[in-house]
Amino acid sequence: LERHGVLLPHFADYLEAHRSPIITTRLAADWARQSPGGQPAWCAQRLSIVRGLAKYLQAEDPRHEVPPANLIPCRWRRAVPVIFSSSEIASLLRAARHLPSPQRAATYETLFGLLAATGMRIGEAIRLDREDVDWKLRLVVVRKSKFGKSREVVLHPSVMSALERFVTVRDTHHPRPVSSLFFLSLAGTPLIRTHVHETFRELVRTAGVRRGRPQHLRHSIEVRTLLRCYHEGVDVES
Repeated sequence: LERHGVLLPHFADYLEAHRSPIITTRLAADWARQSPGGQPAWCAQRLSIVRGLAKYLQAEDPRHEVPPANLIPCRWRRAVPVIFSSSEIASLLRAARHLPSPQRAATYETLFGLLAATGMRIGEAIRLDREDVDWKLRLVVVRKSKFGKSREVVLHPSVMSALERFVTVRDTHHPRPVSSLFFLSLAGTPLIRTHVHETFRELVRTAGVRRGRPQHLRHSIEVRTLLRCYHEGVDVES
């Protein structure tokens, strides 16, 4: 309900501004369509959140109107999956290496390189703590990820070398960081997911590769690993 907690107070302010003590279908639809950009899918989602509140309130006060579910028609579209080739990934990392700030360049080259080499999720990499990198055993510990599970990810020596180079740059710029996270922003604070996605889109344009998302780096290594197993005659099902 995180998104509900952000949007419903705005809707309540909207009702107050229109001096309406109850939810009406017209006001709910007008508020839902006020979304910046006005994408139908997002407007429909905003209306759906109001519908939940309206159902709850109508149980005590039948004057509240529950907007019809199909009032704002939309068709949900999944993002087209992209399987990056090795050369495309190399171009992405090369573009990251030329970002204006040396620390920002090192951060995003290493972050996206880590995703491409290990198949980690973007959220897992952003949440990595300094202590989660085991330099002796050459692995990183991913703590409480999807479904609350933790796991160890073994790293290739080349990945370890890249992490060591990054740490040198990071510690030079942040000798006394305010956060214990492995990857830091220019201000020494945790990376913000939306900023990471924006940077990835910037690098995709600069590198001239197919449009994709950071999670497609994970999908790419998964697909290549499965194909290699089949080519090598490995029993994939087991």
